[in-house]
Amino acid sequence: MATRKALIFGISGQDGALLARLLVGKGYRVHGTSRDAQLSGFTNLTRVGVREQVQLHSAATTDFRSVAQVLDEVRPEETYLLAGQSSVGLSFGQPVETLESIALGALNVLEAIRFLKLDTRLYHAGSSECFGDVGQAADEETAFRPRSPYAVAKASAHWMVANYREAYGLHACTGILFNHESPLRPTRFVTRKIVSAAVRIAAGSGERLQLGDLTIERDWGWAPEYVDAMWRMLQHDRAEDFVIATGRMHSLREFVALAFAAVGLDWQAHVDFDPGLRRPSDIAHSVGDASKAQRELGWTASTTLEQVIARMVAAERGEVWPMVAD
Repeated sequence: MATRKALIFGISGQDGALLARLLVGKGYRVHGTSRDAQLSGFTNLTRVGVREQVQLHSAATTDFRSVAQVLDEVRPEETYLLAGQSSVGLSFGQPVETLESIALGALNVLEAIRFLKLDTRLYHAGSSECFGDVGQAADEETAFRPRSPYAVAKASAHWMVANYREAYGLHACTGILFNHESPLRPTRFVTRKIVSAAVRIAAGSGERLQLGDLTIERDWGWAPEYVDAMWRMLQHDRAEDFVIATGRMHSLREFVALAFAAVGLDWQAHVDFDPGLRRPSDIAHSVGDASKAQRELGWTASTTLEQVIARMVAAERGEVWPMVAD
């Protein structure tokens, strides 16, 4: 394992940094990309303690030449495609950028691997957003009904991965990941926004937290466990797609209540509803069935929502939090 090379497109984000830490711990030589590696701060890599153990490259997945160059230079045994616009809310304001960075980005990576005849295993970061509203827990056979430009782009990329796997024999798979959180989430994500505000309010900031629809329900997991699932998918003999989820659904109202309770406050005294924060279309209910991952990969989600929130609160206060799966 000590000589295995991994290339992570999108290493600077939450999942990229946590995956880099996991792979470094397993003895991989880890390479990662950013649009401009010389100017990027790679704060998340520093936070997880592997900034100096990762070799960084400049590459934009929307630029085929830069994708092919970095793949040809590194020639990794494992390739992880995590790059692309990652905010559902932002995708309504930037639909073209979202589609290009996700769908075109995936196509460029797939085509570069095919063109270079690379013997690499590809993991593609899919999304539970592709399912849209689900009446019951979604699994690998559940139909896609995307309800945002982000979800449409992810669905397109998902099917391109499947096509290249079937048409050209690429060892390429998609992880259909449900929501997964950590202190590395940007504050534009509602979970980190809530936790950060709760900690500031408990410290006496005096502010009020503005939120949109609190009735939406999501399947929230712990991100270090989810990047472990990514790695497990590429160790699997066959290239297959897997749903990764906890199987437990909670409302955003419940998330808010737990976050404020973790800092000793009643959320209702500090939160206001802002109808302007509603999305043009949203998913009311989202929960996944990861039975296949448990059966074939030996993977299960063990961290509860209460534990996820407690760890995010601890990190917000500057305390140590677990960066790998328990």
